[in-house]
Amino acid sequence: MASNGGSVGELLSYETLVHAVAGAMGGMTAMTAFFPLETARLRLQVDENRKAKSTPVILAEIAKEEGVMSLYRGWFSVISSLCCSNFVYFYTFNSLKRLMVLEKGQSRPGRDLVMGFIAGTVNVLLTTPMWVVNTRLKLQGAKFRNEDLQQTHYKGIFDTFSQIIANEGVGALWNGTLPSLLLVFNPAVQFMFYEAMKRRAGQDGQKISSLQIFFIGAIAKAIATTATYPLQTIQAILRFSQQKSEGKKGLLGSVCNLVNLIMDRIKRNGVLSLYKGLEAKLLQTILTAALMFMVYEKITAHTFKLMGLNNKQKH
Repeated sequence: MASNGGSVGELLSYETLVHAVAGAMGGMTAMTAFFPLETARLRLQVDENRKAKSTPVILAEIAKEEGVMSLYRGWFSVISSLCCSNFVYFYTFNSLKRLMVLEKGQSRPGRDLVMGFIAGTVNVLLTTPMWVVNTRLKLQGAKFRNEDLQQTHYKGIFDTFSQIIANEGVGALWNGTLPSLLLVFNPAVQFMFYEAMKRRAGQDGQKISSLQIFFIGAIAKAIATTATYPLQTIQAILRFSQQKSEGKKGLLGSVCNLVNLIMDRIKRNGVLSLYKGLEAKLLQTILTAALMFMVYEKITAHTFKLMGLNNKQKH
């Protein structure tokens, strides 16, 4: 009984909550700082007929055609989704980390990868509807080069939810779930490299500087993003799709639809079309991840110090 009570205590510990809140705050801060880069990336992924140009040129085009504020279209929806998503991910990851460290000692890259995969799966299943909604809101009012893309008329987050459910069915809120589940390897790989590099930098009791954390976070995210970007492109297309789900159902049907979408994209625009927006995504995601981890580490360190707690998790 004591063992079970200890496990529950670790899952519901104050320290784990601090990590979750700090991760959410770090993500919100970083995304706000680099949000226009996310806008450029999404346009290139979804709008097949928009020519892939340098990120500054894309941003200038959008600002000229739709106004400067269009670069921040959907900001509130994205920040809300990111806050929930990061909270779930960091809470799950650090809960698993505390349990594994207690049972098996110091964490290792293999364990970090498993913990990241589990945390990512939980996150995807719980927060995909929010990401579908914010994708729709971010692209509303966009001047598409592809005439097949339909303009939408949503009044806000709750109206988007209700319209999607009414017109496309509840299942549409989980559009893109399969590539999202495959993409849990992205944060899993990211956290594996991040934790490994952080352990190496902090070996022999050395204090890790904010600049080191920034670069460690940037490198980890660059590796993860480059490896999984084609799936991120398909994920964005599926989330924006306004068609009722048709054809084969179930996991096999989802896999077939995913493969067909990938092959169709390659047939019409070539393999490189799966990498449209990679420059903007790398720039945005590297800077965002680096700043997020830096803010996250600062918040956790200062909170533990303020409350007179020791960060008992071993790195």
